Amino acid sequence: MHAHVALVDGDSAEAVLAHAKELPKGQRLIWVGAGAPAHAWRVVGRPIQWAGILNDLDAVYAARQVDSGFLDLDVTSPAPLETPPDAPHLRALLVGPQPQEEAVFRARLALVGVLDIDVAQNTELALGLIGRQHYGCGVFNLDDHHIDVWSLARLFAQRNPQALTMGLSEHAGPLSPWWSRRRLRRDTERTGINSLVARPLNADELQRSLDLLR
Repeated sequence: MHAHVALVDGDSAEAVLAHAKELPKGQRLIWVGAGAPAHAWRVVGRPIQWAGILNDLDAVYAARQVDSGFLDLDVTSPAPLETPPDAPHLRALLVGPQPQEEAVFRARLALVGVLDIDVAQNTELALGLIGRQHYGCGVFNLDDHHIDVWSLARLFAQRNPQALTMGLSEHAGPLSPWWSRRRLRRDTERTGINSLVARPLNADELQRSLDLLR
């Protein structure tokens, strides 16, 4: 089996092969340094920002591990080599995600160019992150009653008014009573949540929301 990702140092002797040799189907190339081939998936400079590299690897791994019956994640299409100069650098915060949901969001966010992702499983950590960082996207598990998620979402929306502030809830789905859905939407609007997604996650619904980050 071929590796899903190849990391090549552009100054190494083996780099010549990476230029001339076609990649195996589905493999992605991360190139370090100048002179990257056109088929490179990511181009990084020195010193290497290993956090970004690990996020890339994690996103590819998560996308391949997620059950295809849950979400159809396509990681074979290369992403742009570089972010346009005038595009804002986006960072995302996930508050209270379940493990499988975290993997899905890491993969999906990577596909829309968001690689810096913070995860908080308690109120204190989330408060600290919201106070220190500026975010372009926040995802809040509204069904987690161990976290003061509504207050956190309100604070997040106030500090990041241009961000995509997303709420996840089982009560947002079509099988929930209409009065429950109506109350949830009323509460999310008052809180500042501008995108509501039902759990379990639906690929099309999630993609429509995350496409706002492009």
